[in-house]
Amino acid sequence: MVKKKKTVEVATLTEPVALEDITSEDSLRTNLEEVKTYDGVIGYILRNTTSASIDLKDPTKIIDYAILSSEAFATASQLAELFDLGNVKSILVEGNTVKMLSLAVGDNKIGVFMEKNADCGKVLKKLTEQ
Repeated sequence: MVKKKKTVEVATLTEPVALEDITSEDSLRTNLEEVKTYDGVIGYILRNTTSASIDLKDPTKIIDYAILSSEAFATASQLAELFDLGNVKSILVEGNTVKMLSLAVGDNKIGVFMEKNADCGKVLKKLTEQ
């Protein structure tokens, strides 16, 4: 049996490929991935007008955390309006064992879920840096 020689074509680029700048949403996702590694962080929910990203260590709690995150934003907006507080930048809700930090960054709404002893100040600082 005679083997045929295969020819391989190599394409060369004559112009450099333009890479887009990292968008603020890409930066936010990168920061969320880093925050996820912090001690005591359970996970996060990131949503905007068209999509949502959920990354939680316990997938059985996704619906519970999604409802909590959504309701926290709605309630904070109502309270801010009722008491004339202006725009709410972040919300911290603490339970017996878990706490949630909610904040809006641009058009994105973020809910970060943590164990009670986690450092929410460190998380807030990382997510609000530019």
